[in-house]
Amino acid sequence: MEKFLQVAPHSLALVLSQVGTEDKEDSPSTPAVLSVKLQHRTGYEVFANFKAVNMQHFWNKALTHALSEIFFLGWIDECVLLIQGKEVHLQVLRNGWTRRTLKPPQGFNIKCIVSDLESLFWKDVRCHKCSTGGQTTGKNGPVCKDVG
Repeated sequence: MEKFLQVAPHSLALVLSQVGTEDKEDSPSTPAVLSVKLQHRTGYEVFANFKAVNMQHFWNKALTHALSEIFFLGWIDECVLLIQGKEVHLQVLRNGWTRRTLKPPQGFNIKCIVSDLESLFWKDVRCHKCSTGGQTTGKNGPVCKDVG
């Protein structure tokens, strides 16, 4: 059996889709959607916006604390945001997703959360639908531990 190198311990990936591109790929974007799309130039800006949008949950102290403790790890193919932090903080993000309190960055929807980053590199999940694998379905899509 092959051994895999753990690429990024204590990490997760938010698989995102830009608003208006999932259902209306053939139709032209509205100026409002285009301005939001052009607003995010780097992955770090998307990450910062994700944190800012979710830090408004001042009533959920666990979520705001978790957001203050996570770090930007990377940005793949303009649709996968990689986040790193302590496992307890990542679990708070997963719980927020399943409870429909975790919000996407402005101009995006969260398709799914992938906990097994090796899946990102060995299987083609970039901008593709995740399988639920028996996991709870969140507001904007499934929460994935493994994707297929």
